[in-house]
Amino acid sequence: MSIVKINVLTVPAEQREVLEKRFASRAGTVDSSDGFEWFELLRPVEGTEQYLVYTRWRDEESFQAWMEGPMKAAHQGGFSEGGERPKPAASGSTLWSFEVVQQAGPRKD
Repeated sequence: MSIVKINVLTVPAEQREVLEKRFASRAGTVDSSDGFEWFELLRPVEGTEQYLVYTRWRDEESFQAWMEGPMKAAHQGGFSEGGERPKPAASGSTLWSFEVVQQAGPRKD
């Protein structure tokens, strides 16, 4: 079964738009990674400053390969016009890991 990685990002209200624009500018960069199955960026509705970045992978090895390759490269680039690296939009980050033990999808009648 697949694995799920959820990156919990603490994002102050004034940085929400910045975070979402950064994700939008990198849209599609994870899609072609070997073992990648799903991505969602979840915006908090109320009661928290935490965004959830949900990714699903075939296995831990696929996730680690992406972390050490494409993801690392994407986070090392991106300098501003003044030649400085932009400040992070998130003030904190925690990575949660899960194994999928059951799943269901919509019925196809």
